[in-house]
Amino acid sequence: MKPDTPAKQVREMTYAILPDRMPPIPEAQLTDAQRAAVADISSGLRGEIRGPYWPILRSPGFLMSVQRVGEYTRYHCPLDRRINEMATMMGARMWTQQYAWNAHYGKAIKAGIKPSTLDAIAEGRRPTEMAKDEEVLYDFVTEVLANKSVSDPTYEKTVAQFGESGVIDILGIVGYYSMLGMIMNVARTAFTDGRPLPLIPTPVQLRSLMPGTVSPTDYTMHPSQAKEF
Repeated sequence: MKPDTPAKQVREMTYAILPDRMPPIPEAQLTDAQRAAVADISSGLRGEIRGPYWPILRSPGFLMSVQRVGEYTRYHCPLDRRINEMATMMGARMWTQQYAWNAHYGKAIKAGIKPSTLDAIAEGRRPTEMAKDEEVLYDFVTEVLANKSVSDPTYEKTVAQFGESGVIDILGIVGYYSMLGMIMNVARTAFTDGRPLPLIPTPVQLRSLMPGTVSPTDYTMHPSQAKEF
């Protein structure tokens, strides 16, 4: 609903945010395998278990494999960080993954993505102020998510822009955050900083009446987000 919609046409509703199904596990309740996984991750680049890794810790063997993929996408992927974060945000939007969007919004802005581009992705529409490589990425990811593959022209354009290795990295990033989106949506992973939910479910039939949702005008990255996945 547009902000200028006449007040008489607006129906206000209140929703409760449901509790986290798989919250952090108290240290005393960790199994030996879970304790070993926590120690391994805490000694690495991440420094601690956060966000989606708490629910995934329920399967410590799976966690150790997943976190290596996440470590690659976060710290070692050669794609431009702006492209990496845009692919991340498109994956988060696909699953209306509130935690991931909130955690990466500041990173995406810092990487150089225009706020108007993120607003458009959040609203489910094509951004109008993208750089050439962002347009290639957007078309490729949108087509993959809609059609479960891409046409030859889209594939050729993406390979020309990013190379075959870049195509695989993009698919890996979107797949990684799609997987985390499913896990966190099922687990109802809670925010670390108490902000209102930033994403409106699609199709858009609601708008937030609460201050403090994610926007470039009022957004300050919470210290905890520097360590996010």
